[in-house]
Amino acid sequence: MTKLGLRARLFLSHLIVMVVGLSTLVAVGKLYSPRLFVLHLDNMQVGGFNLVRVRQKLVDGFESAWSRGALWSVVVGASAAGGLSYLVSKRITQPLVQMEKVTQKITAGHLEERLPHNEIPELDRLATSFNQMAANLEGVEQRRRELVSDLTHELRTPLTIVEGYLEGLADGTIDPSVDIYQRLVGETGRLRRLVNDLQELSQAEAGYLPIRLEQVGLCPLLTAIADKFSHQLIEESPALRLECPIDLPPVLADPERVEQILMNLLGNALRYTQEGSITVKAWSEGRKVWVAVTDTGQGIAVEDLPHVFERFWRADRSRDRKSGGTGIGLAISRRLVELQGGVIEVESEVGKGSTFRFSLPTG
Repeated sequence: MTKLGLRARLFLSHLIVMVVGLSTLVAVGKLYSPRLFVLHLDNMQVGGFNLVRVRQKLVDGFESAWSRGALWSVVVGASAAGGLSYLVSKRITQPLVQMEKVTQKITAGHLEERLPHNEIPELDRLATSFNQMAANLEGVEQRRRELVSDLTHELRTPLTIVEGYLEGLADGTIDPSVDIYQRLVGETGRLRRLVNDLQELSQAEAGYLPIRLEQVGLCPLLTAIADKFSHQLIEESPALRLECPIDLPPVLADPERVEQILMNLLGNALRYTQEGSITVKAWSEGRKVWVAVTDTGQGIAVEDLPHVFERFWRADRSRDRKSGGTGIGLAISRRLVELQGGVIEVESEVGKGSTFRFSLPTG
């Protein structure tokens, strides 16, 4: 047995309600209207009217007139109610049918399809939610394509270098030496870091990266990190400064993840700052504590600022590849900050330097 569609079921339900209502009206009128009319005639006779001869004719005439009126009422009412039921059913089901068609298109890969707004508030909210879901799916698909493209680009260079050296060593065109082996080790190390960073980023974006929140005093943590980097600086390197007030309130954070964020930010600052200074500053603002890393390096162009936290993005790919960066560190840092209830921001000016700052909630 074929199942009825939603439009047919809505239309049928309206018709059933209409038939029940009209049947009740006709039945009640047929049973009680003549009796009430006869009672009215009896009352008129008590008042002095003699209706004995015409009483039956009056009753028959009333029943005939009432029957004709009831018939026309049923015909007109049923036609009007049926037409209105059809229009209402069509108005409700039309956006649902359209949604089904759009869903089929999205399933086929046309993620740009959207539903128009609807006059019915409930259906309009459904369309808005559907469009938001479709936009999210389109964004996920776009990021997936970009990730595959960027990952292919990032893997191609070290693999090509390793392949070239190995072919040269195999056919004797390159003499084996310590320098050649060190270059091979460097490229394989870059591949390993890229794979590790990708795994960590995927876990962070999926929410699987463990975050162990606890009350953390930032000043001792910042001091320890600054000491680590100070030992790596040489005379020509920029000066590293730390500004952390003693009365800074503790934050609710994961100390290992905070250290990872700062290592990424300081590593980028050292990579792009040839001279001047790098300042790590912490301060309290409301129920948040902010940590900023400010450098006097080359800076970032205004049009590039919206992209700095995107994976694999870099303003100068060739320079960053030589320095060993994977282009994922800032994307990981942003996700780590968000998982701890904070936000991360950047300000920069070409030729003057950059400031990366992030917030953490107080404990």
